[in-house]
Amino acid sequence: MTSSSLIDPVVDHLADLALWEAELAADPAPADPLWLVSPLVARLARVPDPRRLRGLRHPLLVILVLTACATLVVGNDGLTAIRQWAARTPQDVLHRLGARRNPLTGRYLVPSERTFRRVLAAVDGDALDTATCGYAADVVRGDAPVPQIPAAPGEPAEREQRRAVTRTLTHPAPAGLLPAVAVDGKLLHGTRTAGGQVFLVAAVTHDTGVILGQRQVADKRGESTVTEDLLTPLNVAGMLLTLDALHTSKKTARLITDTLDAHYLLILKGNQPLALQAAQTLLSGTDTEFADRTDIDSDRGHGRTERRTIRVAACDDNVFPGARQVFRLRRDTGGLDGVRTSKQIIYGIVSPTAEQASPQHLNAYARGHWSVENRLHWTRDVTFSEDGSQLRTGAAPRNLAAMRNLALNTFRLAGRANIAHTRRDLHDRADAFAVYRI
Repeated sequence: MTSSSLIDPVVDHLADLALWEAELAADPAPADPLWLVSPLVARLARVPDPRRLRGLRHPLLVILVLTACATLVVGNDGLTAIRQWAARTPQDVLHRLGARRNPLTGRYLVPSERTFRRVLAAVDGDALDTATCGYAADVVRGDAPVPQIPAAPGEPAEREQRRAVTRTLTHPAPAGLLPAVAVDGKLLHGTRTAGGQVFLVAAVTHDTGVILGQRQVADKRGESTVTEDLLTPLNVAGMLLTLDALHTSKKTARLITDTLDAHYLLILKGNQPLALQAAQTLLSGTDTEFADRTDIDSDRGHGRTERRTIRVAACDDNVFPGARQVFRLRRDTGGLDGVRTSKQIIYGIVSPTAEQASPQHLNAYARGHWSVENRLHWTRDVTFSEDGSQLRTGAAPRNLAAMRNLALNTFRLAGRANIAHTRRDLHDRADAFAVYRI
């Protein structure tokens, strides 16, 4: 016959308290502050810890840094793999991070998988996005060193890097382009949280593919409501922002031109019938009439050919707030034999004048906006297996997406084009920690 007793739990609790006091007394002084040499650690140290102080054993910074470094490495696309990778973190690294130390064995400890899951589900997503994207901004501004990704000696350049060099020669960007940022949303298909599936809206640069910011909304229909929260903290003055039809509203146009002191390229569809009708009227006519306001760009690759024909007409605020030009873009695509098999026509409106943005410029901006599909959505889905993730608790899906954004920014700022190739270069843990100067 067995009987329950409160003695054993109390004894265990007292033992835990004694162990904690011993740690405080025996743990040597931490190493030199890591945030002095690691800009990422300095950013992550600002993320508030959502946990109560009572019973807290593992610092939040340790969990965030280990997750960030593990996400760089191929195969670490879920929390089980991330914790398994982190379990073999060298003791000197854990010491520098300020990890908890067992006074009986003298070894620094890595949090359990359960702790990783619980903490990442509770951390504020906005704060983590601000920290990870802020690190990228520090590198772009020159306030932080460019991350270095090691490669095998004598290894040839990646295929994607060779293609990028070739493309700059065969399809050079027109001179005078403004720095451009695409704003677009992505659904995390594998998520099933209490509030439904997770939908994230990000701002991504056209040229480098660096993610400047990210916010979560309830669903795709709420994508336009988060534009102000996403863009206001960013320094986008003088840039051109490209947004799809969901964001085409007078409020967004005024926000970009008046508040943010930037320019916009917006797509016109049925949600703005008057502006769409005005654009169609201004752009109607023969090709001869628009010969001096037309640009044609042809491309070939990935098993297909594409011709993009854009015609432009001037307009004013009567069409849309801040508008100076409207355009019609026709995309003809087909096989490598050159036979066109499909056609798509879209209308859009922009705030730069004809002197600031020629038809050639607008063609480049429109093409650059859709590159976000390949450089962000496709990469996170395929290379990081994001849509296959089964994280369904709290803010964990969004926070892991923030860590994937951090990895993408790190690789691209380091000048690497093939993300999968780069992740395979970081099997050595020392190399992975060295990327962030840890």
